[in-house]
Amino acid sequence: MPKAAKTKLQKPPILTAKTQAVLGSLQAVLKLPVLVYWTSTGGSICQNDVIAMSRLLGSAQQQREVALFLKSDGGNPEAALRFVNLLRQKFDRIILLAPFECASAATMVALGANEIHMGPTSYLTAVDSSLKHNLSPVDHHNDLVAVSQDEVMRILRLWEKQKSGGNPYPEVYKYLHPLVIGALDRSSSLSMRICQELLSFHMTNRARATKISRALNYNYPSHSYPITAREARRLGLTIRDLSPEVDSLLRELNHAYSEMAHDRITDRDTQNYHTDAICNILETVGRQVYYQVDKDWHYRTEEKRWVPMNNNSGWYVCTQRGGKWVPEKFFIH
Repeated sequence: MPKAAKTKLQKPPILTAKTQAVLGSLQAVLKLPVLVYWTSTGGSICQNDVIAMSRLLGSAQQQREVALFLKSDGGNPEAALRFVNLLRQKFDRIILLAPFECASAATMVALGANEIHMGPTSYLTAVDSSLKHNLSPVDHHNDLVAVSQDEVMRILRLWEKQKSGGNPYPEVYKYLHPLVIGALDRSSSLSMRICQELLSFHMTNRARATKISRALNYNYPSHSYPITAREARRLGLTIRDLSPEVDSLLRELNHAYSEMAHDRITDRDTQNYHTDAICNILETVGRQVYYQVDKDWHYRTEEKRWVPMNNNSGWYVCTQRGGKWVPEKFFIH
């Protein structure tokens, strides 16, 4: 009996040659070394990114200034602090280029920069605490959902406003485990501390740093509230306008990264598929580092959820050899 034909897996394009050309042009316009820290909607700022950036920088000597192109929906606040601390070991000043979303933990990274350059589609966000806990509620896919400190506080305020009487916590505990609420409270204190620490890299006025940190943590009605350049200036951040030439080159880079990060899904049958996508990209002239998701998914009927299998995801560093850009896998544990 003949074997069934093996399904050909779809793979993302590696566009290092293209991005390096644009990056070279951007560096020539800015007259500064340029770093890229770009995450897709499927990626996030995480602890391993700090090690990846260290690999990208290698043994680079201390320099006066660097331009950092950052695009991210956010991630781990502690990783944001470590990331900025790493850059500060190598560069005296950081100029942040934020032409698109620079949200949540990415806003924290922005706080560590001396200047933030923003354009017409740029925005920062609030950094109030939101987390997925092992004891968080689950959604209709049976996945853990994020719970925010602001949501919990609003429930308690509404209870008091409506004069419902009694202790609201027994009712809240029916839907949220007490340890989740405790973790949120701790996370809120952590967020304030990290914002203040990041601002202290370049801001000597502690009262001003505290005011900005408090505003970003408590003054906005939504975690994803878009803080445009106009609002960021009112907060007291040092904001500059992106030049049209720089903005155009950053958009060209973003287009190439978006093509690399587009999910490539190969269906096997109704309960199995393979996904391949590039999530996090870090780059400088001469070297590119990226994280590639490469794994199967199986639908476990009895649990009503998708589970990963055959996970070959990993980090790659792309360097030029013999006129070609060659990716090589490396490991972070």
